[in-house]
Formats: sequence, C-alpha cells, structure tokens
Amino acid sequence: MKAYSSCHEPFIRYCSALAYGKMDTEDLVQDVLLSAFQHFDRIEKKDQLLHYLIRTARNRSISHWRKRRFKTEWVEKHQDKLTAQGISPELQLDIDLLYRQLDRLPGHQRDALILFEISGFSMKEIALMQKSSVGAVKTKISRGRKLLRQFMEEKGQGRPLANVLKTVQCITL
Repeated sequence: MKAYSSCHEPFIRYCSALAYGKMDTEDLVQDVLLSAFQHFDRIEKKDQLLHYLIRTARNRSISHWRKRRFKTEWVEKHQDKLTAQGISPELQLDIDLLYRQLDRLPGHQRDALILFEISGFSMKEIALMQKSSVGAVKTKISRGRKLLRQFMEEKGQGRPLANVLKTVQCITL
C-alpha cells in the first residue's frame, strides 16, 4: 500500500479517462489493483509501479472492449456522474464527443493524449511508460491533437478543444 499511495491520484484519473463510456472505472481500478497485489513480487521495478498499473489498465480495457463492445448503459452511467457533479448538458455533450473522437485516433496517439492532456503526466513520464523518447511522445501528442481537432471540427464542435480537454482534466469521472 505504501508503493501505491503516491500512484493513487494519477492512476484513478487515467482509468477514468480510459474507461469512459466503455466500462465502469471502479471495476477497472479494482481489477488492476487486485492483479498488481497478486503479482507484486513479480514486478521488477517497484519504483515504477504506476507504469505497471497503467499498462495493465490499458490491456484490461482492451480485453474488456473486445468482449463487450460499446454498451449504451455505460455512457448513461457516466452522464449521470457528470450531472451529479453539476456539469451542464452542453458540456456533457462536448465531453462525450471528445471521447468518441479519441477512440478514432491511432492507439499510440490516443494513449499519449490521455496520459498528457487528461491524466496530467509529463512527457518524460509518458516516455518512460511507453518506452520511447520524449521527442517521440511530443510528436504523438502533437499529431494526436491535430487529428483530434480535425475530428471535432467535422462534428461541429463549438467549444475549443483545449477548453474541453482542460475541463475533462479538472473533473473526476
């Protein structure tokens, strides 16, 4: 638990962004934490527990997505959480559109954007997690933003992408 305490906040934020509209965040977090606890002795770099948790969460969400595909009840559940937090219906639509368009991005760009823009990790941390260079992460984020902006404009998104991303980063789903 000592190793996890410093990872808690960024891990929850990442899982919230990853799970949006596809699965329940709490289920994903519990599943990954149970797995990490069961395999803790096999984790080689205990100081990089957060990186292990994020990779595991990503793999679990992909497996879950393949099994269940997109289910409307998950989106409705997230909409209820946003309403309970006082998020306006217009902003809820923007957030939903953002996540739908994020799903259209290539996986490496989507992951880098979620980690940087929504979860708040530094580019250096993302490079460590993705086992790449900081320059490669900057490129993924830049290209991902550009493509995401195009997707959002195609759908008639009125609010600037940066504002929507900032709002998503500030709320806990």
